[in-house]
Amino acid sequence: MLASAEPPRLHTSAKAAALIDVESGRILYHVNGDIRMRIASLTKIMTAIVAIEHGTLSDKVKVSKRAFGKEGSSLYLKLGEEMSLQDMLYGMMLQSGNDAATAVAEHVGGSEEGFVLMMNRKAELLGLEQTHFKNPHGLDEDDHYSTANDLAKLTAYALKNPVFRSIVKTEVKTAPNPNDSWDYKWRNKNKMLHMYEGADGVKTGYTKKALRCLVSSATRGGQQLAAVTLNDGDDWNDHRKMLDYGFEHFPLKDVVRKGQDIENYSYQVGQTFAYPFAEGEEERIRTKLVLAPSKSLDYRLGYRGKIVIALGGNEIGSVPVYEKDSPVMKQQRAYTVAAKGAPNPYPKPAAITNWREAFLAAVRSLLTPGNANGR
Repeated sequence: MLASAEPPRLHTSAKAAALIDVESGRILYHVNGDIRMRIASLTKIMTAIVAIEHGTLSDKVKVSKRAFGKEGSSLYLKLGEEMSLQDMLYGMMLQSGNDAATAVAEHVGGSEEGFVLMMNRKAELLGLEQTHFKNPHGLDEDDHYSTANDLAKLTAYALKNPVFRSIVKTEVKTAPNPNDSWDYKWRNKNKMLHMYEGADGVKTGYTKKALRCLVSSATRGGQQLAAVTLNDGDDWNDHRKMLDYGFEHFPLKDVVRKGQDIENYSYQVGQTFAYPFAEGEEERIRTKLVLAPSKSLDYRLGYRGKIVIALGGNEIGSVPVYEKDSPVMKQQRAYTVAAKGAPNPYPKPAAITNWREAFLAAVRSLLTPGNANGR
């Protein structure tokens, strides 16, 4: 949802720009945000997240003839050289290696063309309606494009992946070199990492047709923002201005908190919901409890419905609501205890991001021997 308040105007040198709050996905600012443009190596944001989600990081990736000597920025990999997928991704994102991007695509997708299909499918799933890929590296090609707003949404999605997040904030990375006695050493081309307090990503890009492109991110006070500029001759300064603008005028605030009691019910909120508010917007928030059908399996396990959250009459999100003593709430309390160093009797899944995942995790915990009675 686009910001509706009227903070001070922001000016950049970019032909297109966008600023997003990573947690909520709210676009805080944009100019020409939906115009299709060339995106150069910002393409590799999609390449990286698709490879992370579909590949095995410990796999050995072999450099093919097609990847070897790929034009543009390069890691200078040798023909037939093998490197772990994880190291390839570091080289691709820090040094923007087009040879690494091609090798990664061929390994994960079976072919470069097969991988590009995966990239476009992911774009569809993420609702990036003005995005289309023709290659995994970003060299100029007709029908290869995205927009500032789409790239902001893609970046917000990718930054929620811990592997991606770790890679893009790395300033220097070394990797074994099978061809020489010295290791590879890659320095991140993203100057924002040492120019801006709290900077933690993401990717630079340049071609003769796309010109300077940049996606940066930064975290301050628990809030992470991502900025996008396309065709911007003053991108480093513009990104500092954009990030400052977002942190100052759209601070992230909790609307409801996990474990919060629901008035007049023996229910609790299942997860925290935070949102970046412009001045005066928080007072316009309205919440509504929507109860769940009482005959569902979800209900039997403690799910009682959801709180729908609206700003100015427009829904901006919802959070699940559970019975206080439901398996899900007990499990979440156990996670809190375990985080403080006490034993956790419940097996924790990789991540619980919505009520259905929490519900399934609770079912698994009930079916685990020794957990049925909370032991």
